[in-house]
Amino acid sequence: MFSKILIANRGEIACRVIKSARKMGIKTVAVYSDADRNALHVRMADEAVHIGPAPANQSYIVIDKIMDAIRQTGAQAVHPGYGFLSENMKFAEALEAEGVAFIGPPSPAIEAMGDKITSKKIAQDAGVNTVPGYMGLIADADEAVKISGEIGYPVMIKASAGGGGKGMRIAWNEEEAREGFQSSKNEAANSFGDDRIFIEKFVTQPRHIEIQVLADQHGNCVYLFERECSIQRRNQKVIEEAPSPFLDEATRKAMGEQSVALAQAVGYTSAGTVEFIVDGDRNFYFLEMNTRLQVEHPVTELITGVDLVEQMIRVANGEKLPFTQADLKINGWAMESRLYAEDPYRNFLPSIGRLTRYRPPVEGQSPTGGIVRNDTGVYEGGEISMYYDPMIAKLCTWAPTRGQAIEEMRLALDTFEVEGIGHNLPFCAAVMDHPRFVSGEITTAFIAEEYPEGFEGATLSDDLILRVAASACAMNRVAEIRRARVSGRMDNHERVVGTDWVVMIGGQSLDASIAADRDGATVTIGGQTFRITSDWTPGQPLARLMVNDAALVMKVARQPGGYRIRLRGADLKVHIFNPRQAELARLMPEKLPPDTSKLLLCPMPGMVVAINVEEGQEVFEGQALATVEAMKMENILRAERKGRVAKINAAPGDSLAVDEVIMEFE
Repeated sequence: MFSKILIANRGEIACRVIKSARKMGIKTVAVYSDADRNALHVRMADEAVHIGPAPANQSYIVIDKIMDAIRQTGAQAVHPGYGFLSENMKFAEALEAEGVAFIGPPSPAIEAMGDKITSKKIAQDAGVNTVPGYMGLIADADEAVKISGEIGYPVMIKASAGGGGKGMRIAWNEEEAREGFQSSKNEAANSFGDDRIFIEKFVTQPRHIEIQVLADQHGNCVYLFERECSIQRRNQKVIEEAPSPFLDEATRKAMGEQSVALAQAVGYTSAGTVEFIVDGDRNFYFLEMNTRLQVEHPVTELITGVDLVEQMIRVANGEKLPFTQADLKINGWAMESRLYAEDPYRNFLPSIGRLTRYRPPVEGQSPTGGIVRNDTGVYEGGEISMYYDPMIAKLCTWAPTRGQAIEEMRLALDTFEVEGIGHNLPFCAAVMDHPRFVSGEITTAFIAEEYPEGFEGATLSDDLILRVAASACAMNRVAEIRRARVSGRMDNHERVVGTDWVVMIGGQSLDASIAADRDGATVTIGGQTFRITSDWTPGQPLARLMVNDAALVMKVARQPGGYRIRLRGADLKVHIFNPRQAELARLMPEKLPPDTSKLLLCPMPGMVVAINVEEGQEVFEGQALATVEAMKMENILRAERKGRVAKINAAPGDSLAVDEVIMEFE
């Protein structure tokens, strides 16, 4: 077995590989850029080598710099993680020439299947159903528009070397095809150093389901069942689960066997993923094969008990797989929520800054009998950089059934504390409560269809509102008693705290009465009675309660007259007044937000790539005004209504902070 491996990656996947290597007794080498000098993967590894400036094209994807790090440390093998050089044939060849093992497939398989155009041709030759499209190279935007028209809109414009949603656009007309081609080409060049683009038919109402395969160097290949990856935003997966709630056993077996046949046809070894589009009748169509470990691999590990990273290392060392297809079974259900540094209240635009608070839920067995796992590459006090993918962590839960796995995820998300940056925890929590997701009736259009105007926070059910209101009332009683003790107004630790209160929450005003004893409190509110127990004390940012014997977890922050409470994707201001205070509060005028309707504000920290209009120009609703790049993604900012440009305050190349004014309108 190898004694030392180098991880040619960063962030959570580098940390994930280090954990398996450490378990196997293998020493690890991390590489890092200027921006990652204090990163978690650098701290975890046995050794670390600096490889250059922050941009990935000057550090993480420069083959010569990785090779120098290998020579410096004497690493015998390299795990590439995902992204960066993981599907780069030249990198695999460079390792082979150096006599260093690549913990991944052989370079011919990378060449055959890592390139989306080539892989589709091979799949077609093998008789695999593929989505209609144009597999040749596309010279320019005019040709892209012509091809798109021949295929028929809508079309998907994709980077040949793409992954993780980078370099992908859906075009519904000629204008979007022209814009999408150029943006995809730019993103592909910046992220992968390869700007080739292809176009295929966009299948409406599809499910995205993928099969995990694993093959050794002795002719053995198995599939480890499927992952449902249909909850996507901008072609980037947000929530995954295993198995799929949609597949029957016959379809699962057919997809798995076809995936194995395809892998064997190209001499594939190591872990890989075959991706399919599945329609409403369970017809499946090959999309591509990812010749690497997938981001969402933990859900497969949770339902099979197989450590995929360990098996990749063992396969690279020439070992046989320790199991056959007949040995593999699906055990329970697993969910994964990807925590991104993206602000859901700003249309999921990237957010950067310092993690002033980062407290994930405790990993391992949960109080309710499930399993919680959190793969991460950050820590409290660390910085979220603008240079890399915005993913912070992958929160996973396991339970015997899908419903229980969802409930475990609800509690885990509500327990996860992240402050200092915008993040998508509220959105993930809202999805877990969405009736359509709970039913399993989902497609890749789920987010676009259910949140067409963007995410503005979840609306809690009436029952949950009452549970939160009752809990806030009980917590307020604890705070009132503490304030009295601190002020010295409480004789012998006894003071009569009022029993009648008014709770203002979610636009409602609810009369409440509370009776307390040593073990908890009983709150009557909205015609219902709730028994509440908790060890929460004022000042704690997380409240864990039992409400009528059901667990409730809330993030709590004190505010004048009450609390800010966050749970299940909702962000609530809860005011608790005595009856006289409530009477006066109702007379207070509401403070209105400032009018920014005549300003184009930069929605995220980033660099201006293009200004598409001029001062004095009349613009129309939907017209592209400017393009801002952040975290390797280009974001086109469009006019919300008809108007005329009065002043332009930014130019291409400018680095802007969030809410800086890009242009003003008359």
